[in-house]
Amino acid sequence: MADYTVISDVGNALVSVLRENMVPDVILNPESIGLCSPEEKGDMVLGVCLYDVRESEEYRYSGMVSDDVSHQKYPSMYLSLHYMVTAYSNGDVKFRASEEQKILGKALQVLADYSILDPVTYQPMEQSGPGGIQIMLQSIPQEDKLKLWTVPNKAYHLSLFLKVGPVELESAKIKQVQRVVDVEYLVKE
Repeated sequence: MADYTVISDVGNALVSVLRENMVPDVILNPESIGLCSPEEKGDMVLGVCLYDVRESEEYRYSGMVSDDVSHQKYPSMYLSLHYMVTAYSNGDVKFRASEEQKILGKALQVLADYSILDPVTYQPMEQSGPGGIQIMLQSIPQEDKLKLWTVPNKAYHLSLFLKVGPVELESAKIKQVQRVVDVEYLVKE
């Protein structure tokens, strides 16, 4: 059965990488880094919010894939996942902006250092190359950033915007096929 949890798995992998490299140096509690929306951040200090899922334009495959001799699987869909990473400080208002900037600086450093995930285990890969899931910083206009921050009665927080992909979402649809297993030639004279 095709694994439909890849979107969640990639989000959890990002959180795991951030926790492993930011706790306890920058953030004391690993549970303070997690998946959340800006309006429901709870007690998060660093929130990772998936705000868009798109089909990857770079990776498209339209042919059937042989599963075994009697089955073919419909092609996988390749996705680009777009995340907003936001720091939330509970410190004194005089130091809050500086603290949030330090947290985002460390998060950016970690994501640049571990910018490729293995597409099977979702663990960071050491070398770049084909087949890895890339974590890339997005450059989007300020107006679009403000639109994404749709929390009523809250000021915009400085955030990192990431594009992660390609992420393979396998098809669950399988087609039974009959292979040619024997050929007879009839020669007429």
